[in-house]
Amino acid sequence: MLLYVVLPSRLVVGPRWLLPVLVALPLAPLSARRHRHPNESPWIRKVVLVLITIVTLANITSVALLVHRLLSSNVSQGTQLIDSAVSIWLTNVIIYGVWFWEIDRGGPHRRAGTEDLWPDIQFPQMGSPELSPPDWRPHFFDYLYTSFANGTSFAPADAMPLTLRLKVLFASEAAVSLVAIVVVGARAINILR
Repeated sequence: MLLYVVLPSRLVVGPRWLLPVLVALPLAPLSARRHRHPNESPWIRKVVLVLITIVTLANITSVALLVHRLLSSNVSQGTQLIDSAVSIWLTNVIIYGVWFWEIDRGGPHRRAGTEDLWPDIQFPQMGSPELSPPDWRPHFFDYLYTSFANGTSFAPADAMPLTLRLKVLFASEAAVSLVAIVVVGARAINILR
């Protein structure tokens, strides 16, 4: 939410306060729960997925507005352009980390149960269990790191997507990162010269 608030108004859809409020209102009661459980209500997962979708669409819209601004007007403030691209890219990494966390094996509430679920992402510890503790399970930081690696290399680094839905998420994150880093970064460097 904070990264969205610092974007210039030209890269924000609607009032600047709208997205943070839309995310904060349902996020507060969801955050009050310490852990998610296998028997939680289905509406909790639906609310979480809607929140993630809203933030993802807002971030993609910000990238599109940034590229449109680059192509349709004479941009002369390279520093502001780089700051905006960094904010969009960081939001992208964080939100896709949350996507991976929420989608893999049905989400954290399903992974908390005893049911043996098929993974959507294969982590290295799963392929080489002798290199990890016997009860190793991925934590949020594992998903955030996977998102960071995918967002910087535009391809999975060590964790591999196994299902179509994760491959689509990996590809969409890489596409947004590619635009934010390469297109915007190249233009900003030209402006700063």
